[in-house]
Amino acid sequence: MSRPAPRLAVVVPCLDEAETLPFTDVRLRECLSRFMEDGLAAPESFILYVDDGSSDATWDVICGLSRASERVYGLKLASNAGHQQAIMAGMEEASARGCDGAVSIDADLQDDPEAIAGMLREYRCGTDIVFGVRRRRREGIFKKVTARAFYRFRDALGVRTVRDHADFRLLSARAMEALGRYRETNLFLRGIVPMLGYRQASVWYDRMPRRHGKSKYPIGKMLNFAADGITSFSVRPARMILVCGFFFMLIALAILVYSLVRYFTDHTIAGWTSTILSIWFCSGVLLLALGVVGEYLAKVYMEVKGRPRWQVEARTGVRRSGSGKDGAQR
Repeated sequence: MSRPAPRLAVVVPCLDEAETLPFTDVRLRECLSRFMEDGLAAPESFILYVDDGSSDATWDVICGLSRASERVYGLKLASNAGHQQAIMAGMEEASARGCDGAVSIDADLQDDPEAIAGMLREYRCGTDIVFGVRRRRREGIFKKVTARAFYRFRDALGVRTVRDHADFRLLSARAMEALGRYRETNLFLRGIVPMLGYRQASVWYDRMPRRHGKSKYPIGKMLNFAADGITSFSVRPARMILVCGFFFMLIALAILVYSLVRYFTDHTIAGWTSTILSIWFCSGVLLLALGVVGEYLAKVYMEVKGRPRWQVEARTGVRRSGSGKDGAQR
């Protein structure tokens, strides 16, 4: 192994996880202690919980965990910035605290924290980005089917991501620095991280069912997240509108030729059914096209305003290095 054991930060985004965090913390601290004993992580490694504007007692639980262990820190965002922004805020905080690498993992621990050992081994061999890839998903049929359909649709549109990878990954210090240069408001880390380059590898694990709390990704949020992932990295939907426009122009031209032939051969078309169907069909296509274009315009609108992506309300512990103060974070 060419690299020394890293000072590791385990970044855990949290939204209304007061019920889950005590169980999560026990498991993560056990794993972190084992990694230190095995020489995979430095003794200064720690866990960083990011409270993404929770409405329950999540921050109080984080403060209690931080007081109980010197290996636990907390970062509280002033409002709900979103899952992707919470991970990004945690990565920037980890970088500011002088970490050699950081792992992001959800608070429900459906992603197996034992897989972090494999990520650390890859890191010590010189890998900068290690993806946690699901070997088996213990989820419902609906979730599995829709996930696979999304992967196929995303691949067809040319969005480069790692199949069956969520947001369970390890980034080295220089990968985190490179990630910090991406200033998008509409973050889709699963698409951004593979673009960073550097040496990349994957570690496989079995995804477990959620044991505590409730999922923070209902159907509506999943659809919005999928739309962000596609429109943030591919212009093919907009180009498909142009192709559809040419296609329907050809159909209209064919109908015109057909109508003229019928007219001059004295076989006029009676009824209005075909006309009404054509109007409704074309209207639907136009509305769909406007919706796709509007989605891209909305993305531009959100980006050009240049607003802060999150506000830090409080943190526990003192940063070892780096800069930045509580308040607006960019």
